[in-house]
Amino acid sequence: MDLNSMLLNARPQIVDQAYAALSRGAVVHYEHAGESFTRQRLADLFDLVVSAIRDRDLAAVGAYSEQIAVERFNAGFDMSEVQTAFNSLEEVLWRLIVNEVPHIDLAEAIGLLSTVLGYGKDTMARKYVALASSRHVHSLDLSALFGGTNA
Repeated sequence: MDLNSMLLNARPQIVDQAYAALSRGAVVHYEHAGESFTRQRLADLFDLVVSAIRDRDLAAVGAYSEQIAVERFNAGFDMSEVQTAFNSLEEVLWRLIVNEVPHIDLAEAIGLLSTVLGYGKDTMARKYVALASSRHVHSLDLSALFGGTNA
């Protein structure tokens, strides 16, 4: 099965479903940014995921994820909002792959998807935390959870 073709053929439905899933979350900044902005960002992420799977290359995913971290951090988005956007797309893609990919190809397809989105989420989170560590961000202050810290 050609995973890339399957994903590209389902692109409109994937973006619609990812947007619906994201809209159910607590994503105040995406709500304020509006439907057009949010759909376009999900479509951009989808296109990047498909390209990375096709090319077996994560460089563009890393660059995009760092860029998104900087943009969203500077716009006041909470890191959880951005993670929710990634997760919304991932949820829809997982469901499609599990339902459509033949069992013999399923492990590879899930492995590819998980690698790409996992790398993107990890890269985005590391960049976001690096930015946040340069100034106090309440949502990232975990000192109250651990005794013996000097925070």
